Amino acid sequence: MTAPETESLRPPAPAPPQRAWRTQAPIVAVVAVGGAIGATARYAASLWWPAQPGGFPWATFWTNVVGCAVIGVFMVVITDVWAAHRLVRPFFGTGVLGGFTTFSTYAVDIQKLVDGGHPRTALAYLAATLIAALTAVRLAAAATRGVVNWRQP
Repeated sequence: MTAPETESLRPPAPAPPQRAWRTQAPIVAVVAVGGAIGATARYAASLWWPAQPGGFPWATFWTNVVGCAVIGVFMVVITDVWAAHRLVRPFFGTGVLGGFTTFSTYAVDIQKLVDGGHPRTALAYLAATLIAALTAVRLAAAATRGVVNWRQP
């Protein structure tokens, strides 16, 4: 038999798994739907602007840069301006924009360029995407904050 003092030191029992699933199911669903929308838009861009063998993958580059800029605007809007519904951020931020932007295609493009004998293009693409995407999110967030602050009385 356990002494009463030791029983009080035990952590509380975890919640039953079905309760946790019920609260997470809507989030998983909106991320999946948003991801499908974002990935479809990215795929459409790659069909519209296909990369030439050994050439700079412009569609993926601009998809990532534009997606990062939209993420910058979106995060300012939902944190500083608008009290969004709890599913908006997972749907649009994680789902749509997560499906639209792509690290995996970026990495595969770099590998294809290196394997195809175009290491300079691969390095340029690697660096340009990183710099442009980080700059886009920073500038978009700053510009959005500037507009929000300018519009406030």
